[in-house]
Amino acid sequence: MLHVPYRGSGPYCYANSLAMMMGVDALEPAVIETVTGSPFGMQLVGGALPFFDPYGWSPETGVQDALAALGWTARTLSDGEPGAALGRLASLLEVGPVMVGPIEMGHLRYQPGMTGPIGADHYLVAVGIERDHLTVHDPQGYPYARLPLPDFMNAWRADTLTYGRPYTTRTEFTRIARVSADAAITAVLPRAVAWLAAEPTHPMPAGSLANGDAALALADLLDADDNDVREHLVHFAIRVGARRLTDATTCLHRAGFTDAAATIDRQARLVGSLQQSVVTGDTPTAVDTLRALAPTYDNLRTDLQHSL
Repeated sequence: MLHVPYRGSGPYCYANSLAMMMGVDALEPAVIETVTGSPFGMQLVGGALPFFDPYGWSPETGVQDALAALGWTARTLSDGEPGAALGRLASLLEVGPVMVGPIEMGHLRYQPGMTGPIGADHYLVAVGIERDHLTVHDPQGYPYARLPLPDFMNAWRADTLTYGRPYTTRTEFTRIARVSADAAITAVLPRAVAWLAAEPTHPMPAGSLANGDAALALADLLDADDNDVREHLVHFAIRVGARRLTDATTCLHRAGFTDAAATIDRQARLVGSLQQSVVTGDTPTAVDTLRALAPTYDNLRTDLQHSL
């Protein structure tokens, strides 16, 4: 089947934030997202919250892996008292832009419908600060957005998120090696195999499931008409999951890993097709799709192992 690289909007906050911080030397966000490791697996956290990313993976892990694979370093600072953290951010902004996150998206009131915490993580690039507001480039589609400082501080505290530390910033982005896209993609494949083997970097909540088991359990949740799961899928998880799988297909093709690319392309098509069936309430089709997705994770791990 014809593979067409995707171009368009989507919830790629940390990949786009990294690209902004890297400036003219940045590789395209599709490559950055792929080398975070995010496309290589699926998880059902606590048996109830689905993500089309690896078991035990988080964006913070992905950001660090991407910097290493791409030949970059950055200075990361976290924690502290709110006033000290804000003062630190103001000082950093005197030198240049600052990557901020994870933050709680629900406090970003310039985004329509956001009125308080919703447990959704996000990353921004801060570009300026004044007495009562912060100006940010929000990769969700809001350049030069103005955010009142009380709302920003509530978001930056990140106490409603399941990962990350409060008041985290990344600055001093420095390129220490010239790494091509193909070399970066190749370098992360052993890590991808480990993710697909469900080797988390930290303990997982009780009831969490990985890969094929996660897909089958999610099918059962949809069959039981779990509305919270449906909302999470249609507004976030399917969109970002299909996007990163499509980008990983393009990246694996360009680096010459054709068998793995074919398998991950099948995953992209299956996950992408879920949007229609879940939104319209066509549960039998969604369940069948997830059951077809389940065995592809072992297939992808085998393909990648044969490539190494």
